[in-house]
Amino acid sequence: MLDSAKMSKNGMVTKIHTRIRSDPFTANYDLVGRELLGRGKFAVVKKCIEKATGKQWAAKFLRKRRKGEDCRMDILNEIAVLESAKANPYVVALHEVYETNNEIILVLECAAGGEIFNQCVADSDEAFTEKDVIRLAKQILNGVAFLHRNNVVHLDLKPQNILLTSARPLGDIRIVDFGLSRRMDKIIEVREILGTPEYVAPEILNYEPISTATDMWSIGVLTYVMLTGESPFLGDEKQQTFLNISQVNVDYSQDTFEGISSLAVDFIKSLLVKNPRKRATAEECLNHPWLNSLPHPNSHPHLHTRSASSLDEPEMSQSESEPESPVTSPELDLIGSYLTCPGQGGLKTGRDTFSFSEPPFPTRPEIKQELIC
Repeated sequence: MLDSAKMSKNGMVTKIHTRIRSDPFTANYDLVGRELLGRGKFAVVKKCIEKATGKQWAAKFLRKRRKGEDCRMDILNEIAVLESAKANPYVVALHEVYETNNEIILVLECAAGGEIFNQCVADSDEAFTEKDVIRLAKQILNGVAFLHRNNVVHLDLKPQNILLTSARPLGDIRIVDFGLSRRMDKIIEVREILGTPEYVAPEILNYEPISTATDMWSIGVLTYVMLTGESPFLGDEKQQTFLNISQVNVDYSQDTFEGISSLAVDFIKSLLVKNPRKRATAEECLNHPWLNSLPHPNSHPHLHTRSASSLDEPEMSQSESEPESPVTSPELDLIGSYLTCPGQGGLKTGRDTFSFSEPPFPTRPEIKQELIC
């Protein structure tokens, strides 16, 4: 449980229990290859091997000073959230922490299967079946429910921040990138504009209080993308995307959901609700009939079919995986993922950095937006 006594007014927790090592990172780890596994404005992710064990990890190098501001506390908040979730198998595990004069290095569990984004845009038999999505959605919800019980909101749930322990056979999920996470408090309201444009909830755009329901909206969008390969709110321009979200303009047509069960559509509709108080909670979602049903094995979101034999293969759990996406951009953080995946298919989903020079809607000019490190 996170220590509320150490929580700042914006939901950040800075008390951690992990020992921060000052000895050289390279004395205990070898970096593997020159290719970066991820890059952001203030962080990079590199593959590394622990010398003592030979085990592969993901090293996330985070700059402590960003745009002239000391952001060490932001990194401590990320560490605190990872510590609070260490008992949950679906949240990426934190192994060690190192600190230099300029950086803090998080040594994280690896997930070799990469982002679920890859399967969301995949062609033919590599795309998810509805049965796959049900299993993965249960795992995502179990992880998120655990966070919510500890009063933590992720605030950047999207396909790029859900990794797989194995791509083939399909492994288990790991929720990553807690750079925007906040702790909720019944006394102090948290209001910030942050997230990734297509996945942010209406209350964020309206600068209203953030809650666990904010994550649930993102899970609704995430499920839509996993099932259809389409981004429900994406417009031709950023402002159109925000307007679609504000008006909850969602396409539930038969063409979009061809071959997908009506229970799946009902599940999404229970989450893409403008009023946060009327959205299903993580616990309620886990009891939804869709997650407790077994659709036809060949029921496929992208109108592709996977062979019945592959569906009957035993589920594999992981051991190694690809690293966490680097920390999110600090520029009033409507941001994208930094892991690059060349040759991805037709999902029209933004992965670029977005910054607000003005509020997303000019109806609240009096609100001063905070700059987040």
